[in-house]
Amino acid sequence: MILELFTLCTNEGREEEKEVCLTMDVFQSKIGVFPIIKKEPFMLHLSNIENKRLLMQGTADVTFSVPCDRCLADVPVTLHLVIDKELPLEKDGATSQDHLGQAEYMDGYQLDVDQLVYGEILLAWPTKVLCKESCKGICSHCGANRNETSCGCLQVAPDPRMAAFQDVFNKFKEV
Repeated sequence: MILELFTLCTNEGREEEKEVCLTMDVFQSKIGVFPIIKKEPFMLHLSNIENKRLLMQGTADVTFSVPCDRCLADVPVTLHLVIDKELPLEKDGATSQDHLGQAEYMDGYQLDVDQLVYGEILLAWPTKVLCKESCKGICSHCGANRNETSCGCLQVAPDPRMAAFQDVFNKFKEV
């Protein structure tokens, strides 16, 4: 969603409250593509401070479908995003080093809400996603989800230095 902010940016002290919606249906990054399963419109408060700075504030909740890091089952992950940005309103067209990232979501007087939220999602993305704390994961031998079924595979990988002893024990194992 693109917001036109010309009136706001050219009138000192002006404040606006806008209801905005995300138009993206997936979150795509270097770690993968994750469908958005729930998104709701949210309020974005915009303020022109002394004709020098643009203040953007708001909160949004977005739910994604993310695979569990152990068993690959889809897990709904809700991120609570807090948007609190302050950008300079520079009339000479020069960009400072501190605000180079704004070029991604601000183009002149147009604000790309999807790009703004995309950056917030990157910052809030969890490092590890589990379907439950006690997730057993996937069997490394047969590929079965060990939360759903118990396979007959040996769960502990033997030390290769002790493989000869393991063969001896397996020969004399009672059936």
